[in-house]
Amino acid sequence: MFAQTHRVEVSKIWDNGSHSAFTSLIQFKGDYYCSFREGESHVFDKKGKAEGKVRIIKSSDGVHWESAALLSKSGYDLRDPKLSITPNGKLMVIIGGSIYEDRKLTGRIPQVSFSEDGHVFTDPAPVRIDESAGTGTDWIWRVTWKGEVGYAAMYSLIGEDKASLCLLATRDGVTYDQITQFYDMPDFPNEATIRFDVNGDMLMMVRREKGSQKGCWGRSSAPFTEWAWKEMDVRLGGPDFILLEDGLIVMGTRSHYTSFPKTVLLTGKGSEKFQEVYVLPSGGDTSYPGFIVEGNQLWVSYYSTHETPLASVYLAKIPLDIFYLK
Repeated sequence: MFAQTHRVEVSKIWDNGSHSAFTSLIQFKGDYYCSFREGESHVFDKKGKAEGKVRIIKSSDGVHWESAALLSKSGYDLRDPKLSITPNGKLMVIIGGSIYEDRKLTGRIPQVSFSEDGHVFTDPAPVRIDESAGTGTDWIWRVTWKGEVGYAAMYSLIGEDKASLCLLATRDGVTYDQITQFYDMPDFPNEATIRFDVNGDMLMMVRREKGSQKGCWGRSSAPFTEWAWKEMDVRLGGPDFILLEDGLIVMGTRSHYTSFPKTVLLTGKGSEKFQEVYVLPSGGDTSYPGFIVEGNQLWVSYYSTHETPLASVYLAKIPLDIFYLK
């Protein structure tokens, strides 16, 4: 499948008959890598088991893709694999590790895998989390590196209907120490992406699932213990964002404002205010984009069910000037 719309190129880069979802995108040692969960459905298979695997595909040109790894762990549903590059030059995958018994979630233990060459990946292994953080149902959703330190927001379940969010730091991708806890963030905060602006301030976008269900936008200066939070105008789903060279922010998420959800791209200038710019070919079970800038294009990975019952993975190549059109 290949389509062009307004100079935007969209190609399906993975469809092997499985439900492929929750993408991440990165360039590593001259090749492009995309990671995602692979399973029979969004969560459970026909036997009622949740045993998602992590597929990592690679490409030398962004057009032809092949499998680089398929990671699995007995008894775990591996979800939302997010790629990053460690300070010592390894490709790292942080993975949500959910444990189910009789279709009931009984635990979450984040997992991590590393590769030195992009060909051989270590088996997923549990991370070590500061004893002051976490409840045993924890999810480190993404790691963003700044110098020698990686930062991550982790959300933890508190009972069945509440969640807490905290900020962690790591130097090796395995051991995580708590920086601060966001005790006063209401309405079930969960998926969160961290980035840094040109001044070194940390920006965080947080999905919430209760109350207004609108996202939260946070800003903090080092040492990142004091935060200013504002409610966003949009509800989020699988959020990610990237800062372009002039400080313009491009954000991707699931749109909840139509009967058939879409993956949409929005722009902003560093505050909680964003404006919708582009709707990607998508629908139904969709979103969880990954971003990289390649030349004068923004590459966006995402998944969608608009063409097939089970989700496939897509790559959109979008001219950067589209985001500056008035």
